[in-house]
Amino acid sequence: MKQNYRYQIMLMMVLMVIINYIDRGAISYAQKDIIGEYGFDPISWGAVLGYFGFGYLFGSLFGGMLADKEGPKFVWIIIGIGWSVFVIATAFAGDIGLALFGGSALTGFAVIRILFGFAEGPTFSTINKTNANWATPKERGFAVSMGLLGTPLGAMLTAPAAVALLSVTNWKVMFIILGSLGIVWVFIWAKMFTDLPEQNPKVSKEELEKIRSVKDLLPNEKVVGEHDDSIKWYHFFKNPTLVFNALGYFAFQYINFLLLTWTPKYLQDQFGFQLSSLWYLGMIPWIGACFTVLLGGKISDYLRMKTGNLRIARSGLAVVSLLLTATCFMLIPTADTIVGVMVLMCIGNAFNSLPNSVYWSVIIDTEPSRAGTFGGITHFITNTATIIAPILTGFLVVSFGYSSMFVAAGIAAAFGMIAMLFVKPGQRQANKFKRVSA
Repeated sequence: MKQNYRYQIMLMMVLMVIINYIDRGAISYAQKDIIGEYGFDPISWGAVLGYFGFGYLFGSLFGGMLADKEGPKFVWIIIGIGWSVFVIATAFAGDIGLALFGGSALTGFAVIRILFGFAEGPTFSTINKTNANWATPKERGFAVSMGLLGTPLGAMLTAPAAVALLSVTNWKVMFIILGSLGIVWVFIWAKMFTDLPEQNPKVSKEELEKIRSVKDLLPNEKVVGEHDDSIKWYHFFKNPTLVFNALGYFAFQYINFLLLTWTPKYLQDQFGFQLSSLWYLGMIPWIGACFTVLLGGKISDYLRMKTGNLRIARSGLAVVSLLLTATCFMLIPTADTIVGVMVLMCIGNAFNSLPNSVYWSVIIDTEPSRAGTFGGITHFITNTATIIAPILTGFLVVSFGYSSMFVAAGIAAAFGMIAMLFVKPGQRQANKFKRVSA
């Protein structure tokens, strides 16, 4: 019987991203207790949520480069332990600030959240490097979508997990428990994973042949074995496809992080819901996305095989999805009831997640040997949204009310749609990076 050990690797990455997202989103459900304890106003609270993004930016950049240089296993172990430690440290962030930073609890949260973000930053660029090493060419879209499935799943499960923990203990113990789960994952992963399938005794010869097959490659695609040392990190900025792809991905991340960080406070302030109701209401915006993130990978792979055209399969899918996303979020301010708001939020986020795998697949399609580095640069650009979304929303809410945050989300989606019109995936553009040997 043929083994498909690579799918076990993919499932472990899904579990890791779920833990990852619960870790970063749980603070939103503890906001009432934290704000009450330290007296943060909406702008300060937006800053607390946004500090994560400053570290995340640089972690994603350096993590991708390190995954190419040292291998993804090394990076996984370092960052897994790192983010788990800083999740635990979040329980003491305010007290650290009061004791060490001139009596400023806000500074304490800033330091811990930035370090936490830095440790989590390499996650998706390292996933991309892992998929470049382990996925077969014809299932790249699906493999990427499997890794990304943890994003909406983790975001959806954040609400019941955080509310359940907060109902039986306090917010500080919650962070200690969540951080401990991450450390458990690291130990299991270290025993299962190798940088390459060739190094893993659980990968059969048949499976390895499937992973390294060139049978299904399109003319402008490459496999990971074709390494070219002449392609440097700065060549990313010479390729319009990679640059516009990163800008398109910014739109996804803006909406994703907006919903993750501000939905609980929005529901409490605008509709008066208590914490006991948020365990299910906080799940609703993510339900559709859990299905569409996988569906999008399958649709993209199907279009690739059916049309033989990567531009249709990747950027075409993203353009249509982002147009529908923008429409849904622009309509939210017109909804008069909580049902209308939640339905539009759910559908809009589902469309937003449909092309999530596309942004990473474009990188692998274009240059798999630099999937970590180019993925890291892409994520660096994209993750400016993890700073902009929560901080800008704080100012918008104070100045114009909650409706303005949904209008901003619609504008972000429209911006991403325009950017993806200029994305032409594949190796044709990357060929100009190669130097002619003397």
